Amino acid sequence: MSLISIEHLRKEYPDVTPLLDVSAEIEEGDVIAVIGPSGTGKSTLLRCLNQLEKPTSGRVVLNGEVITDPGCDLSSVRRTMGMVFQSFNLFQNLNIIDNVTYVPVHLLKMPKKQAYKEGMQLLARVGLAGKAESFPEELSGGQKQRAAIARAIAMKPRVLLLDEPTSALDPTMIREIFDRPAKEKTRRFIHRLKSMELEITGPNPDYPEILRKMEEFRRESMISADELRHIILVFEELVMQNIMGVLRPGNEGFPLRMKLDYSEADTSASMELTYGGSAYNPLENGDEISLTIVRKMVSRIEYEYAGENRIRALLGA
Repeated sequence: MSLISIEHLRKEYPDVTPLLDVSAEIEEGDVIAVIGPSGTGKSTLLRCLNQLEKPTSGRVVLNGEVITDPGCDLSSVRRTMGMVFQSFNLFQNLNIIDNVTYVPVHLLKMPKKQAYKEGMQLLARVGLAGKAESFPEELSGGQKQRAAIARAIAMKPRVLLLDEPTSALDPTMIREIFDRPAKEKTRRFIHRLKSMELEITGPNPDYPEILRKMEEFRRESMISADELRHIILVFEELVMQNIMGVLRPGNEGFPLRMKLDYSEADTSASMELTYGGSAYNPLENGDEISLTIVRKMVSRIEYEYAGENRIRALLGA
């Protein structure tokens, strides 16, 4: 039996439906990250899980108990389901160690000495041992966030819900899934990628039209004119000066496809070229002047052949 079962959860507001039909099974020990643009229902999902929001339909089952049922004892549920809010919700009149120990002492009836010891251990884990006697107004946003995380863990919940848990933390502390996202959609969201694709179907492409499309992509993606010139130069030297000269109609070389990704996050562009025909590596067999120009424009470039020719180049970053 799963620790949490989410079954066809739906949440409607008068003008928007952030949760349409959400189902998931979460096992004991799972660490789940839900990412996406603002307004897509992430906070609403968490608030429905601990019943701060009532779902329009569907149900949530926690350890076999249907917590969306009207007769459920929500105060008991929330003792086993901690939550860290976006706004932290620290008690402004209590110092940080008292914030951390308040629930264990007053609700869980833990002895004060034990609660203090465990609370200081938690603050040390999040790098705030030296701020135990400080008040929330004396902390930075990231420090408040870490204090809120320590307070939630102090309840020893079976389930911990964190709403935007890294939003105020120092970037060097935020690694998780962000270095090597497994899914392409995740990678695109994190790096805020914008893409364009071109296809050349024969030996006489409409080059002015290609340049027009690149300029349109530049404006939409807010790429600088200099960055676009670099992209065009690499395209001209690789494709127009080298690859087009070896492709012939009927030899399965066409179409030649170019995919261009531009990352707003680090202002880098990646170009991928694919074309058919027999293996032809312009990085080894192409014009030397062209290759010299290309290598000055890119930070990385590689070629492979696996049934089709493929070149990947990274510009910038």
